[in-house]
Amino acid sequence: MASSKEYLEFILEQLAELDEITFRAMMGEYIIYYRGKIVGGIYDDRLLVKPIKSAISFMPTVTYELPYDGAKEMLLVEDVDNKEFLTGLFNAMYDELPAPKPKKKK
Repeated sequence: MASSKEYLEFILEQLAELDEITFRAMMGEYIIYYRGKIVGGIYDDRLLVKPIKSAISFMPTVTYELPYDGAKEMLLVEDVDNKEFLTGLFNAMYDELPAPKPKKKK
């Protein structure tokens, strides 16, 4: 099941206070970037983030879910209605996220 554009727009609106939130559509789902780093994505109308220490410690309850068959587990963000929580989560995660890989030259 692909994610809806409406859910993507809802999540982007919840994160509107943060600078440089971007996304890329990929096979019916959306990868979410914060200041150039991949934070997670929207899969089947669920916001999932990378399972890094800062995200695990920021969330009161941690639920691991698969974004799609054959993928690594990610953390389900359940409190998507809370703008302060979401912006805090993304800010807490930023420093720990890996830098983007350089693009290969043709």
